[in-house]
Amino acid sequence: MLIVVGVNEKGNYLNVMLMVTSCATGGILQYGYNLVIMNAPTIFIQNFVNETFRERWDVQLEDYQVTLVWTCIVSIYSLGGLAGALIAGPMSITFGRKKTMLLNNIFLMLSSLLALTSRAAKSFEMIIISRVLVGINAGISMNVQPMYFGESAPKHLRGAASLLSAIFTSFGVVLGQVVGTGCGTGCGPQVGNRQHNDEQKEACINALRRLRGCEVQRSELDEILHEQAEAKGLRPSRPWELLADRNVRWQVISIITISSAMQLCGNDSIYFYAYYVFKEAGISPDMIQYITLHTGVCEFTACIICSELGEFCFIPFTAVCFLSALYVGLVLPETKGKTLSAIASEFHKLNYRGQDKQGLPAPQGEVCHSTAL
Repeated sequence: MLIVVGVNEKGNYLNVMLMVTSCATGGILQYGYNLVIMNAPTIFIQNFVNETFRERWDVQLEDYQVTLVWTCIVSIYSLGGLAGALIAGPMSITFGRKKTMLLNNIFLMLSSLLALTSRAAKSFEMIIISRVLVGINAGISMNVQPMYFGESAPKHLRGAASLLSAIFTSFGVVLGQVVGTGCGTGCGPQVGNRQHNDEQKEACINALRRLRGCEVQRSELDEILHEQAEAKGLRPSRPWELLADRNVRWQVISIITISSAMQLCGNDSIYFYAYYVFKEAGISPDMIQYITLHTGVCEFTACIICSELGEFCFIPFTAVCFLSALYVGLVLPETKGKTLSAIASEFHKLNYRGQDKQGLPAPQGEVCHSTAL
């Protein structure tokens, strides 16, 4: 079989960008979008929960009970994401990357249908199920799509294609926040599963040629066939098997460490409970959606900067973390064992640092005596 090499090797990457955009719109972008979109209808959904309880059982819920139900609606999205992440591997091996992304849209469509009909059905439980399904969609997308992007793109663009996942996630966050202020189908060649027999080689080459707009190098096809031979006869490893496998011990430790730092840094908490956090901070409810929009814009900007800096992106990140730690350690007052009025007084002194006590104006505004979410 003859493979032409050297003719228009650079190719036309428009098809690659279209593939990434179309796949991300139905997957990774939805993760970012659904991460923040629940902030906008917070009050409406809470009122809906209260109305449902009154109509069904003639019960008026207390504020903390409404908050508990609301917390369940919001946070169960993460449990759905965990379920999606666990089934993403077996699905991508059984059906291939492309078919997995196509099937993944079923969860998204069912979620949308349940959310749209929940009001007419007078069932807030449908919203909970909807959040589980869209969480499953996000869990599958966050695992399968970066693999598909990296495997479909030319070798010298694989890093950039994989980085687009973060950019689309942050763009989904911004989009959800923009939509909140006013309140998909994947495509591409099936190259991700790497299971090509002799009859499929020509189809694989044609698919790659059509996607990239250039001829495929023999070395790249040899690499695909080599990976297929290495994976032949292997079954997907279970999570506990990965933990016990010394061959991938440090890879697993690295993934767990970096992912834990990302997930436990507080981003999701801000996105999930931004309304409560900013409300308790004294911000007007009319302005909260505009304030949260800035958090998404900052994340999106950071993703763009990282894509430009490449491997040097950790340098400004380290500087930001160091400066933030200095600010917290040297500027912010300790709150342990202090009343809110005492804390407000500490900040008042910071606001008028350098003035004597006689010249300090009295603190303005109403003091909130509750920090409960």
